[in-house]
Amino acid sequence: MTDSGLAPLPAPDRPDSAARLRDALLAAAFTADGLLDLLGPAAYAALARSETVPALRATRGDTPLETLVRLFLLQQPVPHARLAGVLPVEEALEAGWLTRVGGDEVAATVDVRPYGGPGGEDWFIVSDLGCAVGGAGGIGRHDEGVVLGVGGASTTLAGITVRTPVTSALDLGTGSGIQALHAAQHATRVTATDLNPRALHITALTLALSGAPAADLREGSLFEPVRGDERFDLIVSNPPFVISPRARLTYRDGGMGGDDLCRSLVQEAGERLTEGGFAQFLANWQHVAGEDWQDRLRSWVPRGCDAWIVQREVQDVTQYAELWLRDAGDHRGDPAEYQARYDAWLDEFEARKVRAVGFGWITLRRTGSDDPVVTVEEWPHPVEQPLGETVRAHFDRLDYLRAHDDAALLDSRFRLTDEVVQEQVGLPGAEDPEHVVLRQHRGMRRATKVDTVGAGFAGVCDGTLSAGRILDAIAQLVGEDPVLLRDRTPAQIRLLVEQGFLEPVR
Repeated sequence: MTDSGLAPLPAPDRPDSAARLRDALLAAAFTADGLLDLLGPAAYAALARSETVPALRATRGDTPLETLVRLFLLQQPVPHARLAGVLPVEEALEAGWLTRVGGDEVAATVDVRPYGGPGGEDWFIVSDLGCAVGGAGGIGRHDEGVVLGVGGASTTLAGITVRTPVTSALDLGTGSGIQALHAAQHATRVTATDLNPRALHITALTLALSGAPAADLREGSLFEPVRGDERFDLIVSNPPFVISPRARLTYRDGGMGGDDLCRSLVQEAGERLTEGGFAQFLANWQHVAGEDWQDRLRSWVPRGCDAWIVQREVQDVTQYAELWLRDAGDHRGDPAEYQARYDAWLDEFEARKVRAVGFGWITLRRTGSDDPVVTVEEWPHPVEQPLGETVRAHFDRLDYLRAHDDAALLDSRFRLTDEVVQEQVGLPGAEDPEHVVLRQHRGMRRATKVDTVGAGFAGVCDGTLSAGRILDAIAQLVGEDPVLLRDRTPAQIRLLVEQGFLEPVR
């Protein structure tokens, strides 16, 4: 063990060794699909809850896959002889992936978790022992500098990221390298930074074991490692966004006052983007007494950038403190120490007049427009991942609406997007509904109220007639002045386009 209490890591400069280990893992079906087939849905789901007993029971045999699951996922020592026909054991020992324990057993030095890529790729995420979500004990280690594996936040960010091919991508605060691994599939060059040198080491292992190109790894906080003239087509970050009294745990605590780390990250990203480039983050933000939280976030957006900010969840300060105290395992320790730490969180929030904390997604896009659009909304409802294409399309629609005044909008043709349904809400037996709702079954899965004109308009939008001609026909049907209808309907059309219910036919 090192002075920090963390195990020594495998050598990152042995790509041939990592490639042979990867081949052996794949040959034994040590993959996401293979794991599910072996364990079954119940034991597989239990791993995600950090419960290992079902997986231990399911791996009592001596097949190669069972042996590898016990070794790398459950962190159980296994006999050297059993591994001999499964892995290049001596090479893995020399490279540091394995270590000898007891008389004739070996153990893993790192968590290795199979991870399925979006295109069916078989990847492997490396993390510190006991820190792969769904590994042995889940997030059970909280030493300073510990590097975690795959969690809900990292998969959320990967799912919302725009995946168009780009020249350069930056993974800021890379951790175990999950975002860098995804970016390597569609970026010519990937740069990954982290304040924790151990994280950079593990990122190199994740990329090598997954068969991905090496990244340009740089140590430092936020944008410090980025050179002055560097610009990127894509910036992604799952930063240490937790708002805490002090920077106790590197992987989660920002170390700045309140939500200043997230604010700084967003504000500085604009000047690091190429024209049309995207920056996408997960973040926490404070809800301060006497302040509109949406205005707070709008103030973060850098000049020259469109922004789409979605608040997914809000917790009051007591819920928030308890969540992260439990994350660190403080509730299992000395009660007096737990109370002192709880008090410290509440003292911090009280001093800053914070009443709640929001969590969500922030997407920036560098635009050449003199009239950038900033959308801040609350959407706690289920969505369909991956959302990268939905995010990209959102900004495309902003460009379209910005370029079309009302007259141009009425001359345009639109099509109702796929899997939108209409719902009529009202009392049973009523002749007319109280209101009509359009609902999406894809992407953000939005629902929006429309009036009868809006419902009728959307229903006949198949790309053949212009909006103006459709409105003229509706005016004739309902006996309304077509000029007045043309005057009052563009705002509703804009909303339906902005929210993705209608798409322009180019």
